[in-house]
Amino acid sequence: MFKKFLSFFIPVNLVRKDSEVSQQLEVTLNNGKLVLDSKNTNYSYGSLQRILRKGLHYIGFERIREFKNILVLGVAGGSVIKTLADDIAYKGQITGVEIDPKIIEIANKYFELDKVPNCNIVICDAFEFVLKSKETYDLIIIDIFKDTIMPGFLFEDFFINKVNQILNVNGFILFNTMTLTKKDFERNQEYKTHFNSNYSIRLYPKVEEHNELFTIKKLR
Repeated sequence: MFKKFLSFFIPVNLVRKDSEVSQQLEVTLNNGKLVLDSKNTNYSYGSLQRILRKGLHYIGFERIREFKNILVLGVAGGSVIKTLADDIAYKGQITGVEIDPKIIEIANKYFELDKVPNCNIVICDAFEFVLKSKETYDLIIIDIFKDTIMPGFLFEDFFINKVNQILNVNGFILFNTMTLTKKDFERNQEYKTHFNSNYSIRLYPKVEEHNELFTIKKLR
């Protein structure tokens, strides 16, 4: 109880783990709530949960409840999955893809991700999963970072086209990006040009200080 009380004044670190994939992972009490951080940024809960919840709100909670199949690329502590299950009361199938098994261990132990009954976690590289997927999805959430770095493949035609192939008509992509430099802002402007008239794309700048969100709807 003392640690929880103290966390309203300063963050209280509870666990620090090293990971070959994510390098440094920390479970911290912040304002009475558990969050998962990497060395330089929030990975789950905290600001990241606020960001993705806003993105889901833009799509519409009622619309999401009607979706049959949701894919989450980049699970981390599972905050967006918990938002889907707890806040939106989503009952369809959730597939989460995470490359780092250490993160999933933390997510299960400290954030009870394994208690979400309609969620299946796959330990796999997101690029490889999308490349091999034979399933299609009504919502694809992309939230892939290594600390503050976003892998370049997320912005390349090959990956974008593969994601589009497994997205159902009238389905949505929710893509969280980090914008730390002028080059990052220019990269996001360029990203919009990868989608033709078969898609409706919206960019929501400054969702948090260093994040921009895309929602992309497949029209036909």
